[in-house]
Amino acid sequence: MRKILSIDGGGIRGIVPALVLAKIEQRTGKPISHLFDLFAGTSTGGILALALAKPGKERRPQYSAGDLAVFYENEGSIIFRKAAWRKFLPAGALFEERYDRAGIEDVLERYFGEARLNEALTEVLVTSYEIERRTPFFFRSSKARMDAGYDFPMKQAARATSAAPTYFEPLKIDTGGAKGYYALVDGGLYANNPAMCATVEGRQLFPGEDLLVVSLGTGGLTRPLPYSRARTWGLARWAKPVLDIVFDGVSSTVDFQLHGLLGKRYFRLQPKLDESLQEMDNASASNIRKLKLLAEEVIREHADGLDELCEMLLSAAYQPNAR
Repeated sequence: MRKILSIDGGGIRGIVPALVLAKIEQRTGKPISHLFDLFAGTSTGGILALALAKPGKERRPQYSAGDLAVFYENEGSIIFRKAAWRKFLPAGALFEERYDRAGIEDVLERYFGEARLNEALTEVLVTSYEIERRTPFFFRSSKARMDAGYDFPMKQAARATSAAPTYFEPLKIDTGGAKGYYALVDGGLYANNPAMCATVEGRQLFPGEDLLVVSLGTGGLTRPLPYSRARTWGLARWAKPVLDIVFDGVSSTVDFQLHGLLGKRYFRLQPKLDESLQEMDNASASNIRKLKLLAEEVIREHADGLDELCEMLLSAAYQPNAR
């Protein structure tokens, strides 16, 4: 049986799946890249997938899941930091993204350096969307090994998948070839939960083999949008709520589909968020502490399921360099 890990988008809330994965590493005694055959991720989940697959010395993973939980604590305020001039824009300004790209690009440069997709320790699929060609765009390690033109730096894949409209500007990747460039935004617009994309990729990579899909969410939204208020919203007021609806709705739809398709070979962990935890960009120390407490609660509530999952993962753990 082949094992697939899929991680949703959700900004700073990515600390929740990172802590769940840290618990899995603790219980199994193995790095995540030795337990799964394929990582898939969108936005913050894409950053996690790439970082977990990034090689360090002697083809060992450079980062543990615990390291990446700390990543959110240490780097969240840099990623979601407004440039000085942006602080003078009115709340909800229509004509600028909320955050300057310099913060996130500096962080990704430090964490990924010159590592490229073809070097991934485990197969990787990261989602994005090409806005000029109007088509989904996938960063795939399997394709990167076969086609040098698609062997992108991991830091570019991480930046593209997390370029959420209204938060960060799109990423332009110059190809140097006939295709010119790609203009990319967050893959959460169509696959905030990339588990279905991962399942299709898994069937292509491992034809005829059974698949176990582990899908980790960053929290389901619970804040209502009252009809009495929404009925009077125009374009400007709907911009952010629509993005939240798309991200949350896509995640729930894929969950429904895979429950029906895979049954017991599909493991989904998605906590419910109270209203105070729903923002993707609240990197304050108090909010990160609340998210860590939420992760602890999720791990405690699903202790039996996680134990069973760890046994399944260890039954045929992925071996480095097995590809």
